[in-house]
Amino acid sequence: MRISELSRRSGVATATIKYYLREGLLPPGRATAATQAEYGEAHVRRLRLIRALIGVRGLSVGAAKDVLDVISEGKSDTHELLGLVFGIWPSGDGGGKGAEEEGDGLGVDHLLAEMGWTVSEHNPAREVITRTLHTLNSLGVEYGWRELLPYAALAEQTATLDLDQLEGPDDPLEKAERAVLLTILLEPALLALRRLAQEAESTVRHRG
Repeated sequence: MRISELSRRSGVATATIKYYLREGLLPPGRATAATQAEYGEAHVRRLRLIRALIGVRGLSVGAAKDVLDVISEGKSDTHELLGLVFGIWPSGDGGGKGAEEEGDGLGVDHLLAEMGWTVSEHNPAREVITRTLHTLNSLGVEYGWRELLPYAALAEQTATLDLDQLEGPDDPLEKAERAVLLTILLEPALLALRRLAQEAESTVRHRG
């Protein structure tokens, strides 16, 4: 297909496709003339993934290119691919572990050890949990990592469901796209389910 057809099929503007070509996110098509090229279904699928990574996941062009490079190199390491898609990037600044190193018992390392989880030190969720616990305690709410253990057990079950849904496709492009869509797009619905369950539980407890 010509680039105009590629644009129509993918829903990505022609100017944006040309930008992705220049930046190396999209491989060049098969040249048919000095200024013309043909594109195939692989380009359509790759554009869908680029849109998911940048538009849905919110990655920068450079970060999206890192994910696409891993796929293009033919790496079959699903763990590495998912780590890139989920945003577990080496931070170079110690991963925000200052609060944990204070030894005040609020750090996420204690929770990880209790759950038996092996997690990258670069995972940004570490800092989110640590900061949240510190904020709660600074407001007079005594809340530490032990109080999070029941939630961690539920999160573990959720993670099992998440990864089960990614087992199907063999195509790395499709697997990466599903990882973005089934995690990032699904998160608001999961939070909404929690709110519904909270209302239902409150009704049982307080309204009879």
